[in-house]
Amino acid sequence: MLFFRFTLEQRGVRSPEEFLALYRETAARLGDSRGEPALKTIEGWLYNGRKPQTAFRPVVCSMLGQTLDVLWSEVPHGAPPNYVPPNGTSPACFSASVGVDLIDMQRTGAMAVQRAKEFLLGKDRGAVGEDTLAMLDDEVGRLVLAYPREPLSAIWGDLLASQEQVFRLLEGGRLKSSQLRDLSYKGAVLSFLVAKGFNDMQEPHQAMTMTRVAASCARDAEHPGLIALTDGLKSLIAYWADKPNDAYHYAGQGASMASPLRGTAGLWLLGLQARAAAALGDEQTVRRVSQQATDRREHVVLDDLDELGGLFTYPLAKQRYYDVEAQALLGLGGAQLGALAEEAVEAFSDPRSADWAFGDLAGAQCDLAMVRMNSGDVDGAAEAIRPVLDLPVTHRNNGIIVSALRVRQALVQRPAITGPIARDLRQEIEAFPANRSALPSG
Repeated sequence: MLFFRFTLEQRGVRSPEEFLALYRETAARLGDSRGEPALKTIEGWLYNGRKPQTAFRPVVCSMLGQTLDVLWSEVPHGAPPNYVPPNGTSPACFSASVGVDLIDMQRTGAMAVQRAKEFLLGKDRGAVGEDTLAMLDDEVGRLVLAYPREPLSAIWGDLLASQEQVFRLLEGGRLKSSQLRDLSYKGAVLSFLVAKGFNDMQEPHQAMTMTRVAASCARDAEHPGLIALTDGLKSLIAYWADKPNDAYHYAGQGASMASPLRGTAGLWLLGLQARAAAALGDEQTVRRVSQQATDRREHVVLDDLDELGGLFTYPLAKQRYYDVEAQALLGLGGAQLGALAEEAVEAFSDPRSADWAFGDLAGAQCDLAMVRMNSGDVDGAAEAIRPVLDLPVTHRNNGIIVSALRVRQALVQRPAITGPIARDLRQEIEAFPANRSALPSG
């Protein structure tokens, strides 16, 4: 993250509108009458990393009390709230020399930790040690749990760096057979997350390539559950790329692989299969596969992937959300399905829950809007999708964008639905995908 955005967020300024209000105050104080930036221009500064044009720089620098070079420097991962770049100056820093010392100690300490990690990895290139594996265990566990809960831009750099570290050890180390399986397992998990990241960035070709890397690592790790999950990820990528036939094929392939397993991986593959069948309009298959998943849920025994968590487990809340989505895609509505859709949203309403994921919550909210739209309740649909349309651009990944556009498509397909709410909802959803630039570049 750039120090520019970091500083603004510490001040509670998170949107272009809030930034513009502060800019106007500063420009008035400076007597600067050269005009103000457009909201789209500010979005470029906040989310694209673009530097302000020359005319705006004096106001921006005065507003934040830093030079442009300092503002457009990177903030290291894990920086404290009062972080200031080493070549920066901040009025708050001069109030107490102890504060200056602490900030400098934290900065140099973070650099030392990174250097130590590199040392440990370099030291173990000849023969991988247990300390290195334990360090990677910690990082993999952190990233797995962070992925569904944080915007991709917050973890993308760490994710790629960890994957690179694992690949480097796999390529260069003298490995025991147990270490080879362990590192291959980590490589599969990290590559799975990177592939999902490419999918979130609407890069299906890159995502599919990385999924094949994950599958190769999973085979080297001799882990049937991970192999099956990579088929599930292929299905997911195809589903969001509007290729339901491919999505159904990959989900069925993975479900066959997972059929002997007792964890929730097989349930996710059945959910993917039902959802793809719904996109194909095959209601009979949807009902058959969904019932199969319901029956199988009663016999689940959580395994190592479920203990890993994040995208590698399929809790009951997510199963219900997938069931509702399949029925919504079939064009179904009514009070009973509406109640189930509301329950699916409620299941993801508490961010403190271990199952919470911002993407699943947004998907469930879009499904609720779809169900209400299928029932002719445009006011209810607008209410259901409102939290999705209010998401910051950092959270508008590909799946959320497609889910929102489906609500608009359902609205367009009902020309009899008119009025200001319907018109405003169509226009707002049309504008929703326009600004996703806070996502990392593919």
